[in-house]
Amino acid sequence: MSAYQNYIDFFAQKIQEYQAKNLKIFASSSFQTHSIPMLHLISRIDKSIPIYFLNTGYHFPETMAFRDEVAEALGIEIRDLSSPIPKIAQRDSENIMMFASNPDYCCYLNKTLPMETVLAEFDVWISGVRKDQNLNRSKFAYEAQGAHNTLRFHPMLDWTNKMIYDYIKEHKLPKHPLEEQGGYVSIGCEPCTKRVEWLAAESERTGRWFGLNKTECGLHTDLVK
Repeated sequence: MSAYQNYIDFFAQKIQEYQAKNLKIFASSSFQTHSIPMLHLISRIDKSIPIYFLNTGYHFPETMAFRDEVAEALGIEIRDLSSPIPKIAQRDSENIMMFASNPDYCCYLNKTLPMETVLAEFDVWISGVRKDQNLNRSKFAYEAQGAHNTLRFHPMLDWTNKMIYDYIKEHKLPKHPLEEQGGYVSIGCEPCTKRVEWLAAESERTGRWFGLNKTECGLHTDLVK
């Protein structure tokens, strides 16, 4: 019996419960290496569950290529989600791009705002957040009430970083090409991601918004009650 079987069974059971209640389900993914076990499990449980990718327009080219590679390998449906506010309008009063002058508002425009349209359409949001990623997420439960009366489901919550990488190795799953190069602990938008060695990393989110008192984009703060 696989060391992960209890987690797989739990994940599948919850999906069946939601479907028995005719709830509309979707998942989201940032397509980092640590995202892949959840996507692999979804592909084994129900490939028809759509996976939303917040295409901010600022991602590394390697992330976009990795997204397509994973979608083809797992046979899952990826739906791009973009901000309704065009990039030319995402500037402050001094004509500086928001990611440079106000990263919180940039995240709102490119992540929180477009995600709200999806939440208004679905009943259950599957997210791969884990307790060991940061202090905010350490307080999460497997299920939580989200915005727009959406139920948030966190099936990977008690997985550790070691479990994630052991699972990837066991199932021979791909890794993000930038992580393979080394130095990228967490990979987000290119302007707000810094290369940091693992030994210097305080947490898995080290390297995102480096030097700022910021560890979340808003999806897991503003969109959870």
